[in-house]
Formats: sequence, C-alpha cells, structure tokens
Amino acid sequence: MKQIHPFLIVSEGRYSLPVKIWASHIEESASEQIKNLSMLPFAFSHIAIMPDCHMGYGMPIGGVLATRNVVIPNAVGVDIGCGMCATTTSLKELDTETLKTIMGEIRKIVPVGFNHQAEPQDLNLMPEVDECMVIIAREFKSATRQIGTLGGGNHFIEIQKGSDGYIWIMIHSGSRNLGKQVADYYNKLAVAMNERWQSTVPKAWQLAFLPTDSLEGADYISEMNYCVNFALANRRLMMNNICNIMASVTGCEFSPMINIAHNYAAMEHHFGENVMVHRKGATLARVGTTGIIPGSMGSSSYIVDGLGNPDSFHSCSHGAGRIMSRTAAQKNLNLANEIEILHRQGIIHGIRNEKDLDEAPGSYKNIDDVMENQKDLVSTAVKLTPLGGIKG
Repeated sequence: MKQIHPFLIVSEGRYSLPVKIWASHIEESASEQIKNLSMLPFAFSHIAIMPDCHMGYGMPIGGVLATRNVVIPNAVGVDIGCGMCATTTSLKELDTETLKTIMGEIRKIVPVGFNHQAEPQDLNLMPEVDECMVIIAREFKSATRQIGTLGGGNHFIEIQKGSDGYIWIMIHSGSRNLGKQVADYYNKLAVAMNERWQSTVPKAWQLAFLPTDSLEGADYISEMNYCVNFALANRRLMMNNICNIMASVTGCEFSPMINIAHNYAAMEHHFGENVMVHRKGATLARVGTTGIIPGSMGSSSYIVDGLGNPDSFHSCSHGAGRIMSRTAAQKNLNLANEIEILHRQGIIHGIRNEKDLDEAPGSYKNIDDVMENQKDLVSTAVKLTPLGGIKG
C-alpha cells in the first residue's frame, strides 16, 4: 500500500484495479467489499472511496464505481435517489420558543417513520410514468401517499444557523418504499440472470449486474431514474410545506432550494470513455456543482462547491458516515450521555430512548475530520450549526 497525500492509491497485492481512498480508516468488512469491486471484470479505471466510507450491501456506502456496459442495482442501493435539499431563509435569528413552535407545526404536517399521508397527494406533484415502468406502475398508488413524507433511519429535518448569518432549513430523505421495491425487484432479476449466464462474479459478493444494452438493464435505469425524480419531488413537497409554516410564523422569505442526490447511477464521461458511474452514499462534486454534506445530529453540516477532482470521478462524501452499526449504537452508547451532548449545544432534538441511539452523535464519524480529508474534492461555502432537528 502506497500513501500519496491526500488519498491512498492501493495498487499491489490485495486489489486488481487501483483504489483511491480519502478515508482515514476503513473497517475490515468494507475493505473486503472494496476488494470485490476492484476485481469486477467490467470495473473501469479505479475505485474511489470517500471519507465517510462504511459497509453496505455489496458495495460500501461512500463508494464510487465506474463500469463499462453494465449497471449494478446493489451499487445504487435500496433508497434510490436518497439525498439532501436545503434553503436559506431571510431570518438572521430564531429564538427558542419560536423554533419550538415551528418544529411542532412541522411534526403535524410531515409524516415520519413508516407513516404515510392520510390522503393521496395531488397527482401533479408526481413525476410522469412511462409505460415500461412495471414496478413504478404497481407501486404508484401507494407512492401518492408517500410523497411529502420523511421516512425513518437517518432521514431528518433540521433548522440551522449558517456561517453566512442566516437561518437555513435542511432535509435528508429519499424515495421511500418505491425505491426499495425497484431495487429489490431488479437485484433479484440480476441475480437470476447472472446465475443463468454462469457469471464469474460470485453471488456472495452481492454485485449482480444487468447489461446496459439489455431490456432488463434499460428498464432498471428507467425505473431508477423515476425514483431519483420521485425522491426530489418528495423533498420538494416537504420543503414547500415547511417553508409555508415558517413564513406563517415569522413572515420570512426563502432562497431557491438546493438539491443533490447520493444514491444513483448515471452515464458520464471520464478518462476518455463514457461509463456508468455508480454513487452509493456519494455526491456529484463537479466544478459548478453546489453540494450538501450533512453531519450527524448535533454536529455541523456544510454547503459546498465541487472542485471537479477527476480521481474521485468528480465526487465527494454524502455525510459523516457511520462509525458503528445501528445495533452496536443502541447497545453501546449511553442514552444520558448522548442527550447531554445535544443539550450542552442547545439543540432541540428527537432522541427519547435507546432505540433512538442509532442516530445519536456517537454513532457517526467526526464531520470535521471527514471534511479535512476531502479538501481536494470540495470547498466550503457555508458551515451550518444545528438549532433543532426532527429524526425520521
């Protein structure tokens, strides 16, 4: 292993393709997944690993994989199109009582966890469905009650104070059950097809693929892109509803919404070739791209400008990245300690019991270390300090 600051290039022994790593530490399970990616016969140029890397299904979260002529459902993941949106308000201050009022109203209008809307939402809010989209058509009716909902896990709504002096709103959410249904269907289809072809990619790697020029591959890409668009529509509806609440309480105005996804695959041009770039827990960081990199509950988040580093396939991290699994966090973190950390910072939060510890600050990497590791990928435009958050 050779260290070349600011990333590592690993090109001997363990890996087939070079691996360029911006992470300070990688768990062994994620390292095994990286090795598998580097040995894929259709992987292109090198594997890029972001500083928030940790184990996922098949491919680690915080990974970027470029492929020739194939798309891999598990290299996108089950929450297709999951991402961030943010907007700045005209407010420069927000007192605690007003913040509590706003958050209380948000909880009334934005369903969280497994909850859906009580009624189907306006069909004009939904992306247009093509006739080839079998899974989208099957799940469409249910999705009309999922749009505008936060979901669970690490999804959140946060009110923040920016280093620019203004109050911000940030949302992290995805395609809800729609993305999972598409991901599961096409991954199972890919597994069956790979077995029939006697693919050299071991089934145990969980990296079954679909040729991009096949009907199945084209259908997956089409339905995946619908989920990306639905996830954006989902975040947009939540943001519109939250802005309406804040405007009614404070009379403030808002800037145009920033949006960026971090679970998707797209055809892009890199190193002289058109390749399918899979970003799983990674975001686009081209020159001219405005990105959003959230921290954990209780830590800073960042609005960033992409630097267009070719070695990362113009990518950066999607957040802080987990330092322990959800189960380990619930087992090992101290509830009182984690709540005290948030209270000391004056943050209004949603941690109430042990099951909430999977999203406590102690379960995540230090976001400032993550940002330090990717100074050649993005530059900071605004640093955001949390004031209050709603957990999915």
